[in-house]
Amino acid sequence: MTTERRAGKGAGRRRAPAPHERRRDPERTKARILDAAIEEFSAKGFAGARVAEIARRAGVNVQLIAYYFDGKEGLYRELGRRWRAYEAEAFPDDLPFAEMTKRYVRASVDPRGGGRLLAWAGLADTGQDDDEEEARERNARLQHEVEAIRERQRSGELDDRLDPAALVLIAMSAANALAVYPQLARGLFGADATSPEVVERYTEQLARFLTRPGDS
Repeated sequence: MTTERRAGKGAGRRRAPAPHERRRDPERTKARILDAAIEEFSAKGFAGARVAEIARRAGVNVQLIAYYFDGKEGLYRELGRRWRAYEAEAFPDDLPFAEMTKRYVRASVDPRGGGRLLAWAGLADTGQDDDEEEARERNARLQHEVEAIRERQRSGELDDRLDPAALVLIAMSAANALAVYPQLARGLFGADATSPEVVERYTEQLARFLTRPGDS
């Protein structure tokens, strides 16, 4: 569902990359940095993440992060944009709600999916958005999801007695449960929360819970 930026200053001073760095494929290098960043931010949150550790994970010079993303905050914002672009492609509005829910659960337990990052952002929330542009993009996506729920209710796919905004939040929270509460899932299911058996068992039950009988 969506990622968020939370307070902190981390913009680095930009410099031109060295000649050997310029010879690299810049898009592939940026993709490696972003993959490393989602792991670091998901493990430690925005405040605890370290640019040096992201660079180490990506196998690049730390200055490249400043050059390509203008530092830690710019890198975090880019992760949000990447998630929203992926979300729009991977979860189209015409996808059955049960299948959409299952896909969100599977994405949440993938370290690249940002389920834990979303939880970190929520815990660090101060009630004020530090980046107005990102807040607008995030809120526009959320309102789009609310309207999509209304359309599903009009078509009879979902119970029209439910508040669509509340249903979006319920679905988002439930879809991220395995990522946010791995210790509870481990105690309940007797296996790791990311194991295929637990993920598929949970996705099936959640889809049944959120949809009308026969729709899942």
